[in-house]
Amino acid sequence: MKRLALNIEELRQRARRALPRFAFSYLEGGADDEQTLRDNRRVFARWRFIPPVLNDASERDLSVTLCGQKLAAPLLIAPTGYNGMLRYGADAMLARTARDAGIGYIQSTVSTAPIEDIADEHLPQHWFQLYVLKDRTVTTGLLERAKAAGCTTLVVSVDAVHFGNREKDKRHYRRPMKLSLPSLFDIALHPAWVWRTIRPAGVPGFGNLTPYIPADKQRGAGGASYFAAQMDTRLSWETLTWIRSQWSGPMLIKGILAPDDATRAFAAGIDGIVLSNHGGRQLDGSVSAMEVLPEIRHRCGPDATILIDSGFRRGTDVVKALALGANGVLLGRPMLYGVAADGEAGAKQALALILQEVDRTLAQLGCTSIARLGPHLLRPQS
Repeated sequence: MKRLALNIEELRQRARRALPRFAFSYLEGGADDEQTLRDNRRVFARWRFIPPVLNDASERDLSVTLCGQKLAAPLLIAPTGYNGMLRYGADAMLARTARDAGIGYIQSTVSTAPIEDIADEHLPQHWFQLYVLKDRTVTTGLLERAKAAGCTTLVVSVDAVHFGNREKDKRHYRRPMKLSLPSLFDIALHPAWVWRTIRPAGVPGFGNLTPYIPADKQRGAGGASYFAAQMDTRLSWETLTWIRSQWSGPMLIKGILAPDDATRAFAAGIDGIVLSNHGGRQLDGSVSAMEVLPEIRHRCGPDATILIDSGFRRGTDVVKALALGANGVLLGRPMLYGVAADGEAGAKQALALILQEVDRTLAQLGCTSIARLGPHLLRPQS
C-alpha cells in the first residue's frame, strides 16, 4: 500500500515521476530565467511568526465569507488550463475535491472540460475565469454559458494578454506544435500516463472553446497556439466596463500587482481583486504578490475583497498571507501535483494537507478563527 504523502513536495515528486517530461515542464515551468518562479517560494521566509501563548485555541473555525458566499476555509482551487494533459477527467476531479471540502472552484476558460460538464458536479461555489478574446461574440458566448451553468462569480484574468516566454516548455518541441524525438521517446517510457490520459478519449482538447475553435485545431498544441493568437491584446479598463455590463454577479480582476491598479479597480466598481504574477509564468522579474499585499490592503481599506495566489505550498504560507491582509488564497500547482500523482485521491490529499497545516498553524498562534489573524503575528525579516 502506497504511503500517504507528508507534504506537497512529496506529491510534486510523485507527479514528476508519473508525467512525461514535456507535461511536467508545462506544469512546473516559468518564464525566461524563472527568477519570479523561484522568488514566489522564497518570499514566504521574509516573515516569521510571533506565536503568543496561553490562549485557548482548542476549537477553531476556518470558515469565511467571500463575495457573499460561505466557504469552509479561505481557499479556492485556482483556474488552471489544459489539465487533461495531466490525467483524463482532471477538471472534474478538482471540482469534486472543492465541492466535497466546501471551498471554491474557479474554472478556467481553457479547461479541458466544458463549463456544462463541471456544472453537472453540482458545485455550490462554481466560479468562472475569463480570458478576453478578440471576438466579442466568443466572450459573450462564454459569459452566457457561465450564467446558464450557475457560475456565481466571474474572475477576469488581465495578466496574460501577451504570453510569457516559457523556455522550459519550448525545449520539448522540435518546432511549434511538434514534440521532439526525445520527448516522444520519453512518452513511450510512461505507458501508465498514456493509459490514463490519452487512451480514454485521445489527445485532450479545450472543452470550453470547442464551439469556437476550427476543427483541425481542437486538440493539443494546435488548440493552444490558436487560442494564444485570439487573445485580445487591446484589453483595457474600458473593456472591463463592457464586461461588467454583461455580468450581474460578483466580478473580480485577476493579475493585479500595482497598488494604483488595485485602487482603480475598486473605484471602477469591481467587487474584488486577485493579486497574482501568474505563478511566475508571465513577466520574469515581477514582484511576488506577497510583497505588494500589505501596501495594497492598506490603500484599499479593510473591507476590500483581496485574494492572492502564486507560490503557495504550505498552510503556513496561507496563514502568512491571511495575516497580511488577504481574504483568501487560490491554490494552483499544489492541486495539480495531487491530481497528476494520484487522480482525485491525490487532489483531495493535497487539499487535506494544506487544510491541516492551516488549522494547526492557527492553533499554534492561539487563534480560534481566521478573523483573529493579523500582522501583529508576523515580523518581517531583513
